[in-house]
Amino acid sequence: MQLSAYRFSVLVSIVFISGFAQGMLLPLIAVIFEQDGTSASLNGFHATALYIGILLASPFIEKPLRKFGYKPLILSGLLAVVFCFFLFPFWKVFWFWFVLRLLIGIGDHMLHFSTQTWITSNSAENKRGRNISLYGIAFGAGFGIGPLMTKLLEVNENLPFWLAAGLCLMSFFLMTTIRNEKPETESPRTAGVTAFSRYKDVWKMAWVAMLPPFGYGFLEATLHGSFPVFALRNGISIDWVAVLLPAFVLGSLVFQLPLGLLSDKYGRKPILIFSFVSGFFSFLATYWAMHSFWVLLTLFFLSGMFVGSMFSLGIAYMSDLLPKYHLPAGNILAGISFSIGSMSGPLIGGTFISWFKGGAFVFAICGMLFFLCLPILFTKGQSYQKLHTKSA
Repeated sequence: MQLSAYRFSVLVSIVFISGFAQGMLLPLIAVIFEQDGTSASLNGFHATALYIGILLASPFIEKPLRKFGYKPLILSGLLAVVFCFFLFPFWKVFWFWFVLRLLIGIGDHMLHFSTQTWITSNSAENKRGRNISLYGIAFGAGFGIGPLMTKLLEVNENLPFWLAAGLCLMSFFLMTTIRNEKPETESPRTAGVTAFSRYKDVWKMAWVAMLPPFGYGFLEATLHGSFPVFALRNGISIDWVAVLLPAFVLGSLVFQLPLGLLSDKYGRKPILIFSFVSGFFSFLATYWAMHSFWVLLTLFFLSGMFVGSMFSLGIAYMSDLLPKYHLPAGNILAGISFSIGSMSGPLIGGTFISWFKGGAFVFAICGMLFFLCLPILFTKGQSYQKLHTKSA
């Protein structure tokens, strides 16, 4: 069954608002804690709560999706996020906020897992890159606008949290207007196997496609969770941060759809390799431009153009490599991969900021891009659908 235009637009709108909330939360709390004297390491650790929530939810989310369908999971996730954002202003305590971020991670994962699976399952292979790119653009646009909300701290520290809660509540009501569906049923051969065996099969078939989501999670969380701390400690103003992070996301928005369309035409693998290599060099150049605003702004924009599509390209690549009945499990593993990358990013970024002077944490980003590119370069991944079409 193909996605209707209205349903696709609703899903994309909800993902945009979710991206806005996530993009706001990472730098917002990082700045609040830094101004309150919290160490960079603890600040980075706190940022991992969102992704711990994703990991905790991952083993339990596929079965409810198959039983109840996409819509109930999306609505439940939105309610959890709304509830948590409303609670932030009531008690400003490190561990209470940690638990709220963890619960937001669970709610966000329910939402994103369901929307990703819905879109990838109902997209034709020759339009998959396009559809996932539009999904990525929606999330990226929201994520890019989110950091601008750090300026609201000058008005009222609680205002950004209330704004995010209100927008997520709007998403909830928007979601009630579309009809529920369930994912494709499993084949008789796989219906009785354990979840562990199913994940094992998915990993064997599509492990290489899990690397780009890991890389994007690492990169996104490092930039939004650690870069504001690095900037404040190296004389870069909050005004710079509020522009540089959206510049990265804007770059990803500009090039995400072209990369998706190119991947539909030329294949996911060559486009992924191009993205990793170009991103490596553009990030490496930022090491020598930390105190030149316009050069740094240009490099952040270029970096976003090259690597801002890693997640959506990885999801499209994974969808090519798997049969449809394995897509829920594949999206779970992609979410776990993204979460592990996101958890390790702020921890490594915060550690580099604490241990090294200058912009040494840039080398952590470049090293990650280099080592993830190698397996993609040397591993042969073929479309499941095309292989089975040929064999038939």
